[in-house]
Amino acid sequence: MSPAFPLPASDPASLGFAAKPLAALDQMIRAQIAEGRYPGAQIALARHGKLAMFRTYGNARVGPAPAAASDANIWLLFSQTKVLTMAAIWALVEEGRLSFADRVADHLPEFAARGKAEITIHQVATHQGGFPSADIAREAWLDHKRMRAEVCDYSLEWTPGSRMAYHGRSAHTTLAMVIEAVAGQDYRDVIREKVIAPLGLTDDIFVGVPADKQSRCADIHFPPDGDRAGDNSPEFRAAGLPHGGGFATARGIAAFYQMLINGGRLGDARVFSRRMVEYVTRNHTGETPDQTMAGIPMHRGLGPHLRGLSDRTRGLGTIAAPETFGHGGVGSSYSWGDPASGVSFSYLTNFVSSDPWHSTRLDRISNLVHAAID
Repeated sequence: MSPAFPLPASDPASLGFAAKPLAALDQMIRAQIAEGRYPGAQIALARHGKLAMFRTYGNARVGPAPAAASDANIWLLFSQTKVLTMAAIWALVEEGRLSFADRVADHLPEFAARGKAEITIHQVATHQGGFPSADIAREAWLDHKRMRAEVCDYSLEWTPGSRMAYHGRSAHTTLAMVIEAVAGQDYRDVIREKVIAPLGLTDDIFVGVPADKQSRCADIHFPPDGDRAGDNSPEFRAAGLPHGGGFATARGIAAFYQMLINGGRLGDARVFSRRMVEYVTRNHTGETPDQTMAGIPMHRGLGPHLRGLSDRTRGLGTIAAPETFGHGGVGSSYSWGDPASGVSFSYLTNFVSSDPWHSTRLDRISNLVHAAID
């Protein structure tokens, strides 16, 4: 039996949203799907612990056997998964089992190879570890002994702590192996048991999709010349790669961010302390430019990143409040929470679009939501 969804249903007007920007948001998504920009999408909007909107658009699958998308579909999160992986780290810190200041090699002694002995969990979590291009082989997806060996053999590209560059596939595989070493469990189980289950979201968020749930997965689609960072195989869906393999409904991610902007609580569930949430959603990297993100100062927290006050931002919306935080998924999605207004929003699609169109549409979509907040 599926758990009851933790956010009671409401409506936008009752929660203080203006109708005109939300109507424009709906029209924009429908127009983009009609133009063939992506097959399908799902959005969710929440405020003050209530679900204001949950809508699904278009198709979950195209090709010879197209399938319409439904509210039951779960969507590939890509790098939004990183925040869920970090949430397991937060839980272990609150249990006193590790510290953000720990060296990775304190828990994975083999990681010290190739000059990596002094790299800290904090440096890895803020994309300052020095190995941004490293990756694991497909054969390691479901073989975590091999995953650990490959992670520990990563090579440095620059001195740890000397710069910031997004570690797209390397940082969170490293952190997943730390989770396993500390907890003595598969990192996917730790995320589920310490984060997803206490929130009542086991039917909405998956890091590793069980075989009996994979029929709910919306297929991910790519341009012909795109970088296929994910696929639609049962192996990929089951693997729950810690940097980019989670699946969720938009309402599930909106609920997760409701917990964060409410200081670690969702309804009666207290998952994290207020001080932990305040710490991990703080700007830890100042105005340091991210060399992978076109030099944008990403204002990295320990999981999400923040809007801040810079002229340029990514995904969160130019007009977002400075303390708004969230994360995106490559070419496809963004989700965020705004502590100033109590609003969280999730936008998920099933196509990896290229820039500049992708970043432009994200800014417009998020700005429409911010414009609706009264």
